[in-house]
Amino acid sequence: MKVAVEVADATELMPKDGHGSANPFVEVEFDGQRHRTRTKFKDLSPAWNETFVFNVSDLARLADQTIEVTVYHDKKSTVGGVGGGGDHGHSRGAHHRNFLGRVHIAGVSIALSADDAPLLRFPLEKRGFFSNIRGDVGLRVYAMPESAAEAAVAAPLIEGEQVPVEVLENKDKKKASSSVSPEEPQVFYSVGAGGKAAAAAIHGGGSALSGGGHPHSGGGHTISGGGLAYDFAQMKQAMTGQPPVNMFHAQTRADMAPLPPTMIQVRPPPVRPRNEYDLVETAPPLASRPGYRRSIIGGEKIASTYDLVEQMLYLYVNVVKARDLPNMDITGSLDPYVELKLGNYKAKTRHLEKNRNPVWNQVFAFSQHSLQSNLLEVVVMDKDFVKDDFVGRLFFDLAEVPLRVPPDSPLAPQWYRLQDKKSEKIHHGELMLSVWMGTQADEAFPNAWHSDAHDVGLESLANTRSKVYFSPRLAYLRVIALGAQDLVPHDRHRPPANVWLKLQLGHQIQRTRAVPGTIDPTWNEELMFVASEPFDEPLVLTVEDRVAADKHEPLGRLVLPLLSAAFQRTDHHKVAEARWFSLSKPTAWDEKAGDAEKKEHLHHKFSSKIHLQLYLEMGYHVLDESTHYSSDLLPASKLLRPKQSIGILELGILDARNLIPMKTKDGRATDAYCVARYGPKWVRTRTVLNTLAPQWNEQYTWEVFDPCTVVTIAVFDNCHWTGHKDDVRDHRIGKVRIRLSTLEVDRVYAHFYPLLALHPSGLRKTGELHLAVRFTCTSWVNMVALYGKPLLPKMHYTQPIPMRQIDYLRHQAMIIVAGRLGRAEPPLRREVVEYMLDVDSHMWSLRRSKANFGRIVALLSGVTAAGRWFNAVRSWRKPITTILVHALFLILVFCPELILPTVFLYLFVVGVWNYRFRPRDPPHMDTRLSQAETTHPDELDEEADTFPTSRPGDIVRARYDRLRHVAGKVQTVVGDLATQGERVQALLSWRDPRATTIFILLSLAVAVFLYVTPFQVVAVLAGLFLLRHPRFRSRMPSVPFNFYRRLPAKSDMLL
Repeated sequence: MKVAVEVADATELMPKDGHGSANPFVEVEFDGQRHRTRTKFKDLSPAWNETFVFNVSDLARLADQTIEVTVYHDKKSTVGGVGGGGDHGHSRGAHHRNFLGRVHIAGVSIALSADDAPLLRFPLEKRGFFSNIRGDVGLRVYAMPESAAEAAVAAPLIEGEQVPVEVLENKDKKKASSSVSPEEPQVFYSVGAGGKAAAAAIHGGGSALSGGGHPHSGGGHTISGGGLAYDFAQMKQAMTGQPPVNMFHAQTRADMAPLPPTMIQVRPPPVRPRNEYDLVETAPPLASRPGYRRSIIGGEKIASTYDLVEQMLYLYVNVVKARDLPNMDITGSLDPYVELKLGNYKAKTRHLEKNRNPVWNQVFAFSQHSLQSNLLEVVVMDKDFVKDDFVGRLFFDLAEVPLRVPPDSPLAPQWYRLQDKKSEKIHHGELMLSVWMGTQADEAFPNAWHSDAHDVGLESLANTRSKVYFSPRLAYLRVIALGAQDLVPHDRHRPPANVWLKLQLGHQIQRTRAVPGTIDPTWNEELMFVASEPFDEPLVLTVEDRVAADKHEPLGRLVLPLLSAAFQRTDHHKVAEARWFSLSKPTAWDEKAGDAEKKEHLHHKFSSKIHLQLYLEMGYHVLDESTHYSSDLLPASKLLRPKQSIGILELGILDARNLIPMKTKDGRATDAYCVARYGPKWVRTRTVLNTLAPQWNEQYTWEVFDPCTVVTIAVFDNCHWTGHKDDVRDHRIGKVRIRLSTLEVDRVYAHFYPLLALHPSGLRKTGELHLAVRFTCTSWVNMVALYGKPLLPKMHYTQPIPMRQIDYLRHQAMIIVAGRLGRAEPPLRREVVEYMLDVDSHMWSLRRSKANFGRIVALLSGVTAAGRWFNAVRSWRKPITTILVHALFLILVFCPELILPTVFLYLFVVGVWNYRFRPRDPPHMDTRLSQAETTHPDELDEEADTFPTSRPGDIVRARYDRLRHVAGKVQTVVGDLATQGERVQALLSWRDPRATTIFILLSLAVAVFLYVTPFQVVAVLAGLFLLRHPRFRSRMPSVPFNFYRRLPAKSDMLL
């Protein structure tokens, strides 16, 4: 197989000749092969239209290889001295050139055929930090068969236009004698190391490819013996599972068949990434890319913010109202509705009973892909029990429909006189509507009835529309319960048994500890709650006496409004005085009590009081997701938030592919929609019904206040568009997380992200989500300054919340957010919010434990590698390296002021060296790091289990035994670590008197020696002793190590 690179043109290059222009040429390098184009003189927007063909040495490594396209300015070229294309790799030193930019194309993004390879615009990249580069280059990259023999084996021949051989000969002679026209594309074939026969087949006289002789004549050279065609056939057979191909007959047919003069395009085997769970980089036709700023409509520019999605054409029909409709029933009534017909697609408005002047105000949207007719029919019908009656109709030719693109004002609706079935205007009845062509940037798009959902009922239609949501502003409520006074027990002859305070805020209930046998209890406890704006839920406090295990008697009750009772603070130094609140008798405010009883107790004197401090903490950020991938870190108080954002995050949700069918029982595919969350803003795309490859092409924008945050995007299957009950849950399909700090500024990342799901049967790929992401920085100074500031607001560090409360408060915040978003229309249901916020991330998982252990091992691998290197140095395995280390050691010892500069210079050099290996793609879910591919199914089933468990007893016992086995190993490691630490403590603890005596006497001797000996001498002696030759080193453990191992530990004191 070969790879073809078509170099089309470049635009707006950087001037390099000192006169405001440049002489650009392009050099393409792939797999050790290099080609260059002709030089274009005095042209900053040159057009080459040249195609280079490269050999693929190893198809398995194609996904790991990179095509490097570099644009240079030729300083020494002249008009007469410029040759054509071909392999100019050896002429590299003959030209003096200046760098104009380069492009790296990953092997996984190579199109499978020329038909699938659009002309893409690639912005030129810098070579260094101080490079001044601009412009872009247009390229087409695709795979193609190696030879005609390979095409004959791989696919049937495609008939092309037969050109006489004489014409080809004359054309080749003209090409050899004169310069090539810039409009005529050229194709160059690379010569590999396969021998002279292959070279002759491509460049030799009379070859089949050059057209120098007839294919049937003996002068033509062909690839014999199978060769690459045989390898290609065997590879295809291995991928498809077909029986072996008899290459003798296939090669004979290929030799006998005349070679067509035109290039034959076949579809080669798909080029897959290294892992099916890896990212796949794409280059969709987005307006944000250079060269794609032209609309798909008429070639005119469109002023729109939808530059991260592909523009989709829609036919919009806005049915506004009707007037003076004729009576159709005997009773003189009319129940009108409007029906739209466009090919096989039909859409209806709601019918209005007994109304001759109905008002609908409904917008319908037909996708361009679903336009099955050039004529739109609008019919007004009268709803009837038996058969609906015809009232009137209109026809619109789609070729005459106007185009509207924002920011144009909305198209004004017009009155149209209805026609009868003979296309004659009727005397009564007019319909007001407007028809236009637009894109998804139209204001009517979110609320329109789309062509794939016209059969959805009005009540269920809201569950398919795209919406934007905002989480409520949350704050922590801190309640310090000091005590109570003069409580009145129900039995005055018996003091209270156990008195505690019960506090309730919405669904959150907490209790203090119980204080036995007193009417003046003192608790001095601090309790935390999560409150949400507008803080209208009261705090209900009830003092209860626990008289029995399951019996609690209320002794008093207090209902406090938060805004008036709690002190709002943003600084922990501000302290509010504790207040006494009077308790009311509990029965007076019991909901079950009657009105007469309530009035009676309103005048009843009740002297019990409670001592409280209440703070509405506005200086914290309420955590509703894990801090490891949080999307919002701002405090609750608006006064503490930054006044200006540091950037803008733009997300384009393009489409998805290869989704798994989620409704196979219902005979449907998948009704997919996406949910994205960043900060308090949630977005939901529209639901695309009954397809495994939905296209959304919706773009959303967020303000960014901290780059060290994460945006989360998830795909769900909508189970409520048909009007299902609330107990039905939307199915999870997959999730993607993108950390903003890993994105380059102003770069568009377009990738297919794998959607992964863990099932008890194992890891499952549920599809791929196509996203385009761009992070734009608006304030570089503020963004750089953020890296020196704390991640969370100040209150988290000056008055930290105990870790035991963090998980509880986070769960309560999730419940509040889910409840608020669940009351929207369409609702974001609780299962969606739970999945987006990862509420089960703190649950036990053996797989996660293995993954975290692997992360620790990976971190320590650098230390162990350094230890192995040092051991190799001191073992003199490489004498030259050991001598250099000795020299460096002596220099640093006698010049200690060079140690820190050397260390930081080393860090700088390593960072600069690693820049060339920096990640090109944003991070994604790593299946290997997560231990998802090698996990046992029983471990995955345990991870998916509920809490408390719902599995049978024998399975729970087996898992408990396995947990005991794992915990035993952890226990042994922890015990060994404790043993080493206790041995260090035993040096001076006199647990072993002889060992302590030896150590303190040795310490005294070392101290005297160090006082009288210069430090450099000590360092040199110690270093040379450690680096001594193995001939002077014993294989037995050293004396200090033996002394340390003999020190006592407390392991023998354990039971």
